[in-house]
Amino acid sequence: MLHPTHDILDKALVIKLAIFDVDGVLTDGGLHFGSNGQEYKVFHARDGHGMKMLQHTGVRIGIITGRTSLVVDHRMKDLGIIDVYQGQQPKLPAYEHLLQKCKLQPHEIAYVGDDLVDLAIMQRVGLAITVQDAHPLVKQHAHWITPNVGGRGAARDVCELIMEAQGTFKALLESHY
Repeated sequence: MLHPTHDILDKALVIKLAIFDVDGVLTDGGLHFGSNGQEYKVFHARDGHGMKMLQHTGVRIGIITGRTSLVVDHRMKDLGIIDVYQGQQPKLPAYEHLLQKCKLQPHEIAYVGDDLVDLAIMQRVGLAITVQDAHPLVKQHAHWITPNVGGRGAARDVCELIMEAQGTFKALLESHY
């Protein structure tokens, strides 16, 4: 993991909810369709394990994505993520609903996006994160950029950043030995 600044660690210290976009963050952004129209997505196992570990520490995870896919439903169910908002165009109403539902303040929320549709939320959260291969304008508005690209470890980078800042990563790591 790239060494985050003290400012980034301070922001990550108070995070109670991490919200992730899907296409371009949890996947590489490619859209794969079979001849029958069935959509396929590739998720990285380490990203999923990081999300499970983060939830285990008490940080809630949410998903807000512009597309709708049964594949996302299946993967999020597998990860135990219940706050899944699909087909959100624009995304801001879903963010506002989740903020009220969880009774949190914006500074307690991290959002991970990669494209222009994510900027409205990124400008309203305490910790705005983007992936290494994000749109250049999104990178300009991010507090932190992951070392890895979307779909290839970026979500794990985010989870480990939050756990490191909150002092929970070392104990989780030791439990795997």
